[in-house]
Amino acid sequence: MNELARLYKLIGYEFTDESLLEEALAHRSFASTNYERLEYLGDSLLNFVIADELHAKFPELDEGALSRLRASLVRGTTLADIARELELGQFLRMGSGELKSGGFKRDSTLADLVESIIGATYRDSDFDTARALVLRLFEHRLLNTKPAEELKDPKTRLQELLQGRGLERPVYTVVKSEGKSHELEFTVTCQVPSHNLTISSVASSRRKAEQSAAAKVLDRATELLPLTSK
Repeated sequence: MNELARLYKLIGYEFTDESLLEEALAHRSFASTNYERLEYLGDSLLNFVIADELHAKFPELDEGALSRLRASLVRGTTLADIARELELGQFLRMGSGELKSGGFKRDSTLADLVESIIGATYRDSDFDTARALVLRLFEHRLLNTKPAEELKDPKTRLQELLQGRGLERPVYTVVKSEGKSHELEFTVTCQVPSHNLTISSVASSRRKAEQSAAAKVLDRATELLPLTSK
């Protein structure tokens, strides 16, 4: 099975115009024609499809609650997790410098890749096909969404979880910021002192990086008793 055939099997869609897929897989370090425009399109489609599903699934929630719930589902860490589950990073085309620095493992890059594939699928087919792809990618996350757990942002939920068990608050530290002024990337760590745990995350702002790191800690909460009760 060749590379494209393997990718088609993973995402459940076969492209008619393979040049669109090639564009979707190209990082800006690889070529001037890269995934950024398709990522922009995919981001818009993703947000609408998830918003539409949540609107239908939770008729009792108001606009603010639905917006927070959508944000919890389409955040960068979730998209990066989806990319890793499907091992999409192996299909990325990057410049040598970006490859050497491990760019294909970066959350922000993997999240962009998922969105660019969604955008490319729409351009190659139609809205219903792209919508079906989004629903496949988020199927088990949509099924397991529980509003009461998701309405608050990750930092707030983590702090309340720790305080509710009499543990110290998490500590956030900016490890570094790098890049040009208009495309800075912040690396932030979230430390849970009671469990000697430190998790890092990278994002385009300090706030986003902190939220992303907190979300990663929450994702591991079941491993970190007594953070959660049985």
